[in-house]
Amino acid sequence: MKDKAAGLKTITLITLGSALFAIISFNIGQPNGEATRIASYIVSGIGFLGAGVIFKDGVNVSGLTTASVIWLASAVGMAIGFGEVFLSLIFLGVSLLFIYFGSIANRFFPSYKLSRMLMVTLPKAKADERKELVVQLKPLLVKIEEKKLSVKEDKLYIYFDITVRSSKLKVLEDFLLSKESILAFEM
Repeated sequence: MKDKAAGLKTITLITLGSALFAIISFNIGQPNGEATRIASYIVSGIGFLGAGVIFKDGVNVSGLTTASVIWLASAVGMAIGFGEVFLSLIFLGVSLLFIYFGSIANRFFPSYKLSRMLMVTLPKAKADERKELVVQLKPLLVKIEEKKLSVKEDKLYIYFDITVRSSKLKVLEDFLLSKESILAFEM
């Protein structure tokens, strides 16, 4: 409904295609008892299609909900194809409730941890302070992992993948601002 890559048209086509495959699977497989053969391939094929809409950018992942909607649309279509219309309507209704009202639930159950990419700039002459900086950051963080090191002219750029508790984010920012050896940082 938001005119995204996997919008209403895509989801509808996935549902209709899955329903058709389930009908064919059921009708053809009925005499020899293999009514689930085509249906099992729908599940793996839709999984592949859903994986194509998931993107990772640093520590951020997007498209998981879209992939889940694609997967569920396929299941609803298969349920319709196998004659379980009432069951498919129940799952469709419950999923729509979660999709539209899930953000309200997120407000009641906020995340206490934040994942960020932290970039710190040090003078090249103070490169030896890199390890000391990690030691000082560890008590403030849940996780710290150095991902990339870059040197340009007289500056050293260090990229960290960090996880910080929401309650300690301000303390982390104050610490980074107070360090005189840090020329710049970006989170």
